[in-house]
Amino acid sequence: MELLTDPQAWIAFLTLTALELVLGIDNIIFISILVDRLPPERREFTRRIGLFLAMFMRIALLFTLAWMVSMTAPLVTVWREEISGRDLILIAGGLFLIWKATGEIHGLAEGEEHGGERKLASTFAGVLTQIAIIDLVFSLDSIITAVGMVDEIEVMVAAVVASVLLMMVAAGPIGRFVSRHPTVKMLALSFLIMVGMALVADGLDFHVPKGYIYFAMAFSVAVEMLNLRMRRNAALTRKQAAGRKE
Repeated sequence: MELLTDPQAWIAFLTLTALELVLGIDNIIFISILVDRLPPERREFTRRIGLFLAMFMRIALLFTLAWMVSMTAPLVTVWREEISGRDLILIAGGLFLIWKATGEIHGLAEGEEHGGERKLASTFAGVLTQIAIIDLVFSLDSIITAVGMVDEIEVMVAAVVASVLLMMVAAGPIGRFVSRHPTVKMLALSFLIMVGMALVADGLDFHVPKGYIYFAMAFSVAVEMLNLRMRRNAALTRKQAAGRKE
């Protein structure tokens, strides 16, 4: 009850919730791209299951803080570089993200026919397994950030639950928007490659400030929104010109 009346706890909760939302954007995009390969009637259900998995993984990791601390202990040394369990997970997750995003880009470049074959080959279990793998990677990164910011585990759990609930609200519209616009989907996949490279670099103890990554994302999205608006206005102008000729 003391936390409910503590202004510092509320500030920490709101700050951590906002940070979890920012860190969760990559997760939402990845889940949206994966579920797009399923039949339309199963996409929303799978998207929610994926976000529930992310929430449960983050809460489980919060209650295993001692294990997480031990993961930073060096396991092996490669070329005078100490590699811990956390580093291995980040490197493996980053490589998985790069592999998946590259495969999706190749599918889009091959055209709708190739993409249709990929959708038919996808199964609910296969997509859910891939979501679970990447949830683990993003959850680890998110929880390590939370542990460094807040001391009270109750505040951490509340922030994780609140952020995932807000992500569930935003995931549907974001997923449908990405699916409707192929250029936005290509941009999102390019972001995922960049995030994957950042995860691999982080696992190799080369830290790329996340502010640089998110600024690049925000700038690219702003330019793409202008392109979408320009194309929509151009299409409307052509339609009006055609109407006047008739």
